[in-house]
Amino acid sequence: MTSLTAPPRKFLVIADGSAEFAAALRFACRRARSTGGKIAILRVIAPAVFEHWSGVRDEIERQARAEAAEELKAYTPLVQTETGSLPELLLIRADDTREALRRAISADRDIKILVLAAATGGRGPGPLVASIAREGVRWGGRNLPVTVVPGDLSEAEIDDLA
Repeated sequence: MTSLTAPPRKFLVIADGSAEFAAALRFACRRARSTGGKIAILRVIAPAVFEHWSGVRDEIERQARAEAAEELKAYTPLVQTETGSLPELLLIRADDTREALRRAISADRDIKILVLAAATGGRGPGPLVASIAREGVRWGGRNLPVTVVPGDLSEAEIDDLA
């Protein structure tokens, strides 16, 4: 008789170019390591707005996708060192981050936790965290826990919490 094991749960982190992203990624890595999980990193690519020549628009989008892919690859060594496994890198073209999240979470039932970092320095929690607080959390037809990490946590504080 073969044993069916559930695939490891994935912690989804959004690479948004913010300084706080590093705290969210490190926290997610620590949690994944301690629970046997995996990391998925999402990078949203805004559609190119160039209406006159589709070839130019296509080239702009191709370049944006290539740059986003390189950005995500730069996080691979950290994730591999922290968790022992490679991250799953997700590139989604969408008008906004919430739509990209819905699509990513709908497509992958193994994504179990969304990890976000709150903005620092009195700027408020950040647009995605504020949106979730205002509109709730229902992604891809299912509820998904969200962990909001203070963006200014030190590595030692993350180690202690995760």
